[in-house]
Amino acid sequence: MLRRSLLALPALLPGLAAAQAPGAALGTAARPLRVGVTQGVHAQTFEAVQRVLAQDGFITRAVEFGDFIQPNAALAAGDLDANAYQHLPFLEAQRAQRGYDFVPVGKTVLTLMGIFSRKYRSLDALPSGARIAIPNDPTNGGRALLLLAEAGAFRLRPGADHRATVADIAENSKRLRIVELEAAGIVRALEDVDAAAITGNFAVPAGLNPLRDALARETAQSVYTVLVVVRRADAEQSWARRLAEGYRHPAVRDFIETTFGGAVIPGT
Repeated sequence: MLRRSLLALPALLPGLAAAQAPGAALGTAARPLRVGVTQGVHAQTFEAVQRVLAQDGFITRAVEFGDFIQPNAALAAGDLDANAYQHLPFLEAQRAQRGYDFVPVGKTVLTLMGIFSRKYRSLDALPSGARIAIPNDPTNGGRALLLLAEAGAFRLRPGADHRATVADIAENSKRLRIVELEAAGIVRALEDVDAAAITGNFAVPAGLNPLRDALARETAQSVYTVLVVVRRADAEQSWARRLAEGYRHPAVRDFIETTFGGAVIPGT
């Protein structure tokens, strides 16, 4: 699950703590700032941030994860200093469900969610009873349902927001069937369904561009911009501010726009 981390090896954590040189300042070679990111877009973007921060001698270390749960668990345990992979609805859900005392200190990118299909060129072309895959986590599932409703696939009950579930579908004239799958696996299932809601961090590595290939997609005005998140006690630390500033650097913005071709949008 972790590609460049010792977090998967609990027996080695005491050695890792020693290597971090607790007496040294965070952001130094003796004690790099440990930032959790998920593989793909967020890891690539953070590499650009690392290069920018290193120019001023501020040293960071990426810890890559393959799921959405462990980066927050690692932050709570003190195995990370910050993470940069989650949007505000997901953070709020994690705080409510798990009691994390985390706060955002900056923005990173918006990975556009799009509705993709290997079989049809528009949502209107979907047949009656078509199967549409959406993420099975509560926040991204609701995000997908909102996007589908905005695109006219069906209607949600009045007042439904990012917390919407399948039970909130109020009118569904085509009797579209929603298939809830793990977000990371939806790209692989795209051949087996009629359409699917996929976020940019999974779509882009699979060669799908929300701007070019999606039947419908989000706009830049989204509550799903990814955040730099720290423990509340660290929110005023200078290193937290420097990390957030790294994402706003022009070189990082240029990297995002050049690398992802508009499918991923700078968050600031």
